[in-house]
Parts: sequence; structure tokens; C-alpha cells
Amino acid sequence: MQRAIALMRSAGAEIIDPCELPHLGEYDAAEYTVLLYEFKADLNAYLATRGGGLPVRTLADLIAWNEREAARSMPYFGQEIFIAAEAKGPLTDQEYLDALALCRRLSRDEGIDALMNEHRLDALIAPTGSPAWTIDLVNGDHFTGGSSSPAAVAGYPNITVPAGEVFGLPVGVSFFGRAWSEPVLLRLGVCVRAVDPGRTAPRFRRWPRSRRRPSVGRDAANHEDPPLIPLTLILIGANALLSLYAFT
Repeated sequence: MQRAIALMRSAGAEIIDPCELPHLGEYDAAEYTVLLYEFKADLNAYLATRGGGLPVRTLADLIAWNEREAARSMPYFGQEIFIAAEAKGPLTDQEYLDALALCRRLSRDEGIDALMNEHRLDALIAPTGSPAWTIDLVNGDHFTGGSSSPAAVAGYPNITVPAGEVFGLPVGVSFFGRAWSEPVLLRLGVCVRAVDPGRTAPRFRRWPRSRRRPSVGRDAANHEDPPLIPLTLILIGANALLSLYAFT
């Protein structure tokens, strides 16, 4: 991230470092409530349009099918999110409307818009996310964080461009801003790529047989697990995501 900031400064950008985004994390619960309501509504609308003799037409049908076929469909995990979403009502429920209003107020008017107005910014920049991580059946998803939530909750544009590598794993830098700022963000992304055009082509390395782990399933004989990521790499990603920067 520091390298990306240095490149932008060398190209004439004014960087305000750091900037504190108001209310970050304060709407997590409301965001999840909105997600559950909209997941059920949108999935039901999608399934209702599917033809071809599809045996499921609603989220409730999916839950029932998973329960009948649990040995095949859920050998390692449950469907708690499906069940939580199914318990929600229509998008006219007051719980949904209140949660949506809270998300929009804190992420838009009192969040991104407020910060950009205060400092007269063109965009906000932050690390896109941590380097890639492994997933296993004991600890699940080792995701350590990212910067996409504020723009996603606000419904505002967000783009990412390559920013280099950490221990050989690619990382990106994200540009996000107020509503309808796509032209500005795209220009900034193009400018960054112009001053840093370097790109490392993907490398598909064969992992040493001695370090492969046993696989589960019918394709186990031909399956190669990805390499384990050192714990220090996870911590580097987590610490890097604590910074937010402004681009003027």
C-alpha cells in the first residue's frame, strides 16, 4: 500500500494520510439484517423464473431439499444462513426498512459523503483485501478483512487495480467514492496503471508431493491442495487493512 501511495504522489496526487471513515463497523448488524431479507426476496424471485422442471421454487424448497439430501449436500456444514433468511418476512417489514435506513445514513450521508465533503476529496483509497488464504474444514474461511463494505453498503462505486505482491501473492488497491463517481474512479485507476504498468503473470507451480494434504471426495486422487500460507502472512494482511487514505 505504501508503494502505491508513493507512486501516486510521484504522479502529482495529493494524499491525506490517514483519514478516518466515520461509523465504520457500526452498521454491521443492520447490514446483515438487510442481507437476510434481500437474499430471501431475490432468491425466491429468481427461482420462480426457472424452467426445465427445477424441483425447487423457493428458499423453503431449498432448505427442505438440503435436509432430505443432507448426507450429500451438507457433509461438512449446515444451512444456518438459509434458515435465518427464511425466517424473515417481506421487504415491507419495519425491521427491514429501519435497518436499510440506518445502513444508508451511516454509510452515505454520515460516512463516505461526510468524509469526502470534509476534506474536499475526489476518492478514497484503501487496500482491497488481504492476500489469498487457504480454507479448511476445521477453521473454515480465514478471511482477515477488506475495504469493500463501506461502498457496498452505501451502494457506491468501487474499483480495484493491482498493487503488487506479498510473498508472491497478488494484492490490490481500491478506489471508492460518492454516488455516480464512476468516471472519476476509472480515470484514477487508469492513471495508477499508467505510472505502474508492471504485471506479474500467474504462475501455476506444482506443489511438492511431500507437502500435499489428503483430500476428501471422489476426485481426491487427482486433487492438489494449495500451499499453506504462513501465519505471518495472515497478520501482515490484517494489519495492512487498518489504514484508509484519501485521494484529492
